Amino acid sequence: MPSDFVTAAELAAALPQVLAAPRDAAPITGLCRRPGFGLREFPETLAMTRAEGVPGERWLTLPWLKLPDGSPDPSIQVSILPSRVLDLIWRDRAGTVHPGDNIVADLDCSLANLPAGSLIAAGTAVLRVSDEFNDGCVKWKARYGRDAKDWITLPGHPELRLRGIYCAVERDGEVRLSDRLQILRRGA
Repeated sequence: MPSDFVTAAELAAALPQVLAAPRDAAPITGLCRRPGFGLREFPETLAMTRAEGVPGERWLTLPWLKLPDGSPDPSIQVSILPSRVLDLIWRDRAGTVHPGDNIVADLDCSLANLPAGSLIAAGTAVLRVSDEFNDGCVKWKARYGRDAKDWITLPGHPELRLRGIYCAVERDGEVRLSDRLQILRRGA
């Protein structure tokens, strides 16, 4: 295992700090658009639409989750990653690709804070939190290490949503790097 991967001990020690993230009014620390596999753009603003998710993203043409009719599943249009998790796992920023989440924010993404159906204002856009669990893909494990992948699904951890959340665009709009994510309504 490369020495630049975070260890299980480091992840366990950092968990209290990760869990202390704001529950609302979360500062956005990064925006990302993935026009293709392994490609990343880091704009100051991102448009979000019900029809296209993040225009220019591969969700519309190459989604990993589809509806029974073959169309892209809107529940995965936008992904939000807690910035405290990103700062913990992404050590080799020059040599390892960014995970690609559209929004990185200092936010408590736990199920207790943001149950499925919760509405989040992201600038002028409104996002609906999905019930689709983000367990970290094979690429997460390859880029950030086995311990970073296993940490997400340890007993008691899935409900913490350490890998972040997926959202559908509920209302078209635009989010800026200077915005904060605001909880409009928590789901049932």
